[in-house]
Amino acid sequence: MAQEIEGRVIVATEAELNAVTFNSDGLVPAIAQCVDTGQILMMAWMNKESLSMTFAEGRMVYWSRSRKELWRKGDTSGDRQFVREAYYDCDGDTLLFVVEQEGKGACHTGERSCFYRAFGSEK
Repeated sequence: MAQEIEGRVIVATEAELNAVTFNSDGLVPAIAQCVDTGQILMMAWMNKESLSMTFAEGRMVYWSRSRKELWRKGDTSGDRQFVREAYYDCDGDTLLFVVEQEGKGACHTGERSCFYRAFGSEK
């Protein structure tokens, strides 16, 4: 039987949470990076609620701009992301989550990373 993966619950201080700068739509970009390889897996958006849920659950929860709803990564695909570390940049306007990626990958196309296409590499 496979071992159930658990994410790390993050207890952020009020000062840290206040340092996060949300855009005019109430969103902040969040980058997910693989804990094992350092590969950037994806970028998605978070609002205050999804950030709070991510910290509380130890699983990545994002905000879907197209569907206008929260989405917990992997609930439908099984490709879940578990929080290992969380950072915010010097301006507080971008978040970085180091995650353990479960399943096939992060991209809805089936790729491991959403960043699988390179400019200038046409063959």
